Amino acid sequence: MITKRKPIHPGVILKEEVLIPLGFTVTESARYLGVTRKTLSELINEKSSLSPDMAVRIAKATNTSPESWMKMQIKLDLWKAENKKTKVIPFPKSDSKNINYVETK
Repeated sequence: MITKRKPIHPGVILKEEVLIPLGFTVTESARYLGVTRKTLSELINEKSSLSPDMAVRIAKATNTSPESWMKMQIKLDLWKAENKKTKVIPFPKSDSKNINYVETK
């Protein structure tokens, strides 16, 4: 199902809801997370996607779940894929009466 509004990138959420209120710089935040400044900068500036490793790091630092962070990324990825022009030919509908099943031992 295609939604009209683009989901917010998890890096933007991290920046706007966590780092700015704490008054942290990118360099300081990267040190807390155990990543390079470049890695964090690319995430919060929407240049890279959230990885499972980064989701775990952010979750530990913010006392949240990595799943909540990954769900944000998945929603964004699906939105992008659904809004991309792709050529797909639908599979023909099968007639369940004509399906041949093969038994295995």
